[in-house]
Amino acid sequence: MSTLYEPTQRPFVLVVDDEPEILVALSDLLESAYTVLTASSGEEGLERLRSNPGVAVIVSDQRMPGMTGDVFLAHARDLSAAGAILLTGYADISAVEAALNRGQISFFAYKPWDDETLLSMVGQAAARYFLEKELECERLLLRGLLDNLPFGLAVKDQAGCFVRLNQQMASQLGHTVAQCIGQREEDLVDGPRLESLKEAQGQLAQTGRDQQVLQLPAQDGPARWHDLTRVRLDSLRNTPVQSSMLSDYSILIDRDVSELLSLEQRLRQAQKMQAIGTLAGGIAHDFNNLLTAIQGSLELVQDLEPPKEASVVRLYENAMEAARRGAVLTRKLLDFSRPRHLVCQRVDMHDVLENLQTFMKQGKVPEEIRGALDASRLEGMSRFSSVRFNIPQEPLPPVWTDAVQLELAVFSLCVNALDAQSEGGETCVSVRQVARLLGRHVGREHAGAWVVVQVTDRGIGMTEDIRARIFDPFFTTKGTGQGMGLGLSMIYGFISHCGGEVRVDSAPGGGTSVELWFPAMDQEMAAAIPAVPANTVQTIARVLPENGAGSTILVVDDEPGVRAVTSGFLRRAGYEVMEAASGAEAVEKVQSTPGIALVVMDVMMPGMNGGEAARRIHDVRADLPVLFVTGYADFGVLPEGVAVLHKPYTRDALLGDVRAMLAA
Repeated sequence: MSTLYEPTQRPFVLVVDDEPEILVALSDLLESAYTVLTASSGEEGLERLRSNPGVAVIVSDQRMPGMTGDVFLAHARDLSAAGAILLTGYADISAVEAALNRGQISFFAYKPWDDETLLSMVGQAAARYFLEKELECERLLLRGLLDNLPFGLAVKDQAGCFVRLNQQMASQLGHTVAQCIGQREEDLVDGPRLESLKEAQGQLAQTGRDQQVLQLPAQDGPARWHDLTRVRLDSLRNTPVQSSMLSDYSILIDRDVSELLSLEQRLRQAQKMQAIGTLAGGIAHDFNNLLTAIQGSLELVQDLEPPKEASVVRLYENAMEAARRGAVLTRKLLDFSRPRHLVCQRVDMHDVLENLQTFMKQGKVPEEIRGALDASRLEGMSRFSSVRFNIPQEPLPPVWTDAVQLELAVFSLCVNALDAQSEGGETCVSVRQVARLLGRHVGREHAGAWVVVQVTDRGIGMTEDIRARIFDPFFTTKGTGQGMGLGLSMIYGFISHCGGEVRVDSAPGGGTSVELWFPAMDQEMAAAIPAVPANTVQTIARVLPENGAGSTILVVDDEPGVRAVTSGFLRRAGYEVMEAASGAEAVEKVQSTPGIALVVMDVMMPGMNGGEAARRIHDVRADLPVLFVTGYADFGVLPEGVAVLHKPYTRDALLGDVRAMLAA
């Protein structure tokens, strides 16, 4: 039993003698400073030691029937590290010498003993016992710390030989601990490790410390990043080494920082994507206003004076097609920065992937996926049947996400993987459960688990420079006309808004692996989350416009071009139109004009936004319907159950919504 020395405890002393008078005399002598245990024979003394492992000192007579003192102390050494004192007569000196030589006793005293001398012997033996116990405990603590450090640690002597190291360090060096002890580092390593050691020598000689972060090959996997720190003990300023024996000793610390560097890289990527998303959202908002004005103006020109010449008609159609393509592009930008159409629900990953596997084998793409992808990417559907799915039989925890967006993300990754293997290769989709995600705080909302969908290929792979940019909008390695470079950006935005993470591992010629990490749910969480999001958007059943003469509509938009187009559409349809350039002006017009039947209002306006203006309007007229139009809506600023029309919109889309709301 190893215990640290506590000055307040009374040491235990075991006295063994076959004469009762001697036992009494020794007990009287020692009991003032010690807790005394007695035994009248060697056998009884051994039993005492077995039941009292904390005995610090043994005082034993040499001459005892059955078992002599030196034999008893030899057996006692197997049970206890207590200091031993042998009491003997002059005739027993040979036995004393043998016991001393074998290290079984610390002192011996002649009978009759001198009290002061014997007390001094017992005190020294007790002090040595506790010192040895302290040292033993410290060794155990240091060994436990050394063996359980999350990094490699080694100590070298003056000759540069390892005198201490843990298993982690030995593994990093490719040897066992026993093989490393007494060996120099330069004799055990080669390649980059040997080069780093040579480079460190000069810095160690000058400052006593060297630190390097470098990539080192691993025995059973890709290269890993290591932080190698070397320190000479005599260079420690806060705790200088006093012993000349340790003046040239040094320590080596080897930390595998691959995960840490990966976390830092993902953090920088997340910050970059957040900034790009904010920028993309703002640009898309302004572009939607411009496209609404362009597309609407073209439609109004068509109504006022349709082109008659074939060349003019062709130019008109080109302009309309360009406006429509611009609308698709800005919608993708918005979905990257802030997905608008996520329908999150409790999703079983088994069901999603099995459904995906079925339609890929059949070569049939669901309409919701077909509509979100470029038609060119769906050519040669037969090739998708080669994608291999690895779906485990054991159940996986559900995730809270959009099933359609999940299918679209996996399908897009499979398309990328097949494109990267123009000469053929294996594409695999797998799913697994992971206990935790390194570097993230796993709170109650994550239920301590993650579900990971992985898409791998054996294609051309990517360089570090390309891998660092794959999530940037409009970045693509494909030829002109083969993609807009928004697919991975949209996947990144979708996963991020689901509270997950995207991880990519690739190397030139080594294929690519993309992992989609989703925080898992438990039953309690699923029951606590409402089935329908709190802020829903009303879907309007559009109808063809009819003559709405007599109805007055208030058009509110801070962009003059958009306001003019919207008002032109409505006037051409027979409505009376009033205009307002701000939310405050709209509130004033509603207060002064009781005949207004409908408000068509932009959401994002300076000063008073559309949501605040609608609340103030309803304070005046609670029954007045409001149709919101927006190019970049934060639905958090809108009341529940509102109707929203997204920019850029066509005349028919606007008039269809207006007619439906007036009819309601």
